[in-house]
Amino acid sequence: MLKNYFKIALAVLKRRKFFTFISLFGISFTLTILMVATAFMDKILSPDYPDYKRTRSLYVSTMEYKNTKEGWINRSDVSFYFFEHYVSTLKTVQKMAISSNAKASNAYVNNKKLVIEYKYTNADYWNVLEYRFLEGKAFQKREIDNAELVAVISEETKKAYFGDAKTVIGKYISADNINYRVIGVVENVSKTLHNFSGDMYLPYTISKDYKNIDLMGSYNAVLLAKNDADVPKMKKEFDQMVKKLPLPKDFDKIYCNADPFFANITRRIAGDGTSNGLTKVVSIVSLFILLFLLLPTINLVNINITRIMERSSEIGVRKAFGASSKTLVYQFIVENLILTFLGGIIGIILSLIVIHLINGANLISNMRLSMNFTVLFYSLIACIFFGLFSGVYPAWRMSKLNVVKALKAQ
Repeated sequence: MLKNYFKIALAVLKRRKFFTFISLFGISFTLTILMVATAFMDKILSPDYPDYKRTRSLYVSTMEYKNTKEGWINRSDVSFYFFEHYVSTLKTVQKMAISSNAKASNAYVNNKKLVIEYKYTNADYWNVLEYRFLEGKAFQKREIDNAELVAVISEETKKAYFGDAKTVIGKYISADNINYRVIGVVENVSKTLHNFSGDMYLPYTISKDYKNIDLMGSYNAVLLAKNDADVPKMKKEFDQMVKKLPLPKDFDKIYCNADPFFANITRRIAGDGTSNGLTKVVSIVSLFILLFLLLPTINLVNINITRIMERSSEIGVRKAFGASSKTLVYQFIVENLILTFLGGIIGIILSLIVIHLINGANLISNMRLSMNFTVLFYSLIACIFFGLFSGVYPAWRMSKLNVVKALKAQ
């Protein structure tokens, strides 16, 4: 039966080329945008170099003071002092990767200005995060304690500053008139991971603000638990510690949260000290996707209704010879699913082309999108949604056609 439906569907699609083209174009274009967007989201949300231990990690990036009586709010990044004097005392925190926000410095190579983004880190930063070293090694506690002017640089910075040099270990890189000895070169990190991407990494002890004793500052951290099961315990212990923090002048509430990776992102986008903004962000994204899918689906429904009404005489003849409404509905749904999956195949091909062009253009520094099983799975779900939703109603309309009226349409 399905084999016959398939043959009939292909014959109909070939015969009505205009409707077929319009339908395929709408499906493939919509799916291409969805697949590229899904590939982008997958790149951001899935564990990626160098942050592979997300299931064992909590992320701390904001500190918020609040005056509940006057409605004042002061929100900022976190100080190194907070991590060193408070978070480091937590028993469930096995290791803690602390880093500052990226800062820009200027270097001059062959009379050309090179902007180098640098950040300060602690020694455990290199133990929590899994950077791939192409040369040399990371600085350790000894270099940090001695406040040595050493640097780990990215592969991109190595090429921009030193050209085609085979090795740069032991050489000096100058930024803002300060010379740093290069001790390591790491593989580039995508700018989508802004907490971990940088051109140059330096020991925190050579910074000017790490001795600041305020709770607010310019740092963030990844807290690593011993195993996945300890993460809830680590969060609970962290929350209890925050409740005991000394209140700053003019404020009566302090909020600081250790969140999973995605919740940490949504808190910064749409949340605050009391809400991680996860529900709001997911709702907005879901609504956008629904509307984005709904508009082309409605157009496809209208096209399918027009296509079916054009075949009213055929439907009338088949009904007159005993074809049941159920049989005709199945046939039209199969036809629509075939059309949708053809559009999906075209959409996948177009997506691969678009992703290749995006990667080649390097629109976001060092970001490389890819088609993987997650992206393909959601693409398959979108195809099924298109096929069923846009085919069921037209097929139902067709099944209700009066045989006499349908035959008169010949």
